[in-house]
Amino acid sequence: MNNTASTGLKIALGIALALFIGVGIYSFSLYNEKQKNEKILVDEKAKVLNELNQMAAQYEVAIGENTVINQNLLEARARVQGLIDSLKVSDTNLKSMWKYKKKYIALQSEMNSILTDNDRLKVENQTLATTLDSTQVNLNRTVSKLKARTLYTDSLLVQNTALADVVESAAVLSANSMIVSGVKERNSGKQIPTERARRADKIRICFTVAKNKLVEAGDKELFVQVIDPNNNVLGVNEQIVFGEETLNYSLISKFNYDNQSLPICEYIAKKSRKEVFEKGNYTVNVFNGRELVTRTQFTMK
Repeated sequence: MNNTASTGLKIALGIALALFIGVGIYSFSLYNEKQKNEKILVDEKAKVLNELNQMAAQYEVAIGENTVINQNLLEARARVQGLIDSLKVSDTNLKSMWKYKKKYIALQSEMNSILTDNDRLKVENQTLATTLDSTQVNLNRTVSKLKARTLYTDSLLVQNTALADVVESAAVLSANSMIVSGVKERNSGKQIPTERARRADKIRICFTVAKNKLVEAGDKELFVQVIDPNNNVLGVNEQIVFGEETLNYSLISKFNYDNQSLPICEYIAKKSRKEVFEKGNYTVNVFNGRELVTRTQFTMK
């Protein structure tokens, strides 16, 4: 009886030991698989970031090659940069990486289309420039002949007046590529973009003042107006009068302009720590005097 019990005990211990070893091997295998998957996700995130940075660099080259501002290029570059910033602070998991991978693929397809159109426009602009040069040569010859003969016709006066009107209307500041978002500000000063109204400490408004050689260089100002979902003007909410028109603005963006493209970011902060921004759609307008130069909308949840 004792031998039988001893034998049974040994068998039970052997089975338990085998199960323990099996569970240990299985757990170790799962741990290795988890580590491997995490490394794959980290590598994939770095790869997507690298490809997005290369995409942004391609847009920079294309923008630099254009003598005239291409709005599509500027907006596409802003979308790529926005995805880069968001991906850098995102969680490294399969769901997140799949979402960003799909956005990257969509931006890649968009870039191929935009750059193809840009190449076509450059060829058309070169052809137009050649035609304009030829027209300018002929115009100079005509003007020289008119001066020699002192013949100033009514037609020439009309053309000169029209040209002066075109130059005057073109010699104004303009803005583009506006991107607006809520931001949460850490104690270190680091700003984290957020779509959550309750988490946002400030509203960040970024836009680019366009390059314009016809505008006189020097100190300039644009009026920024931020309207919340309840149709309230945020910020200082002060008024300025232009003739018979009145503008309520949130802030005045002041800068020194040297005829080059100039990126600008301004902020609307909460009036107190307890205050929260409203959920819903916000409208942001930028005015040059009484003239609206750019507008966008964004949503906080």
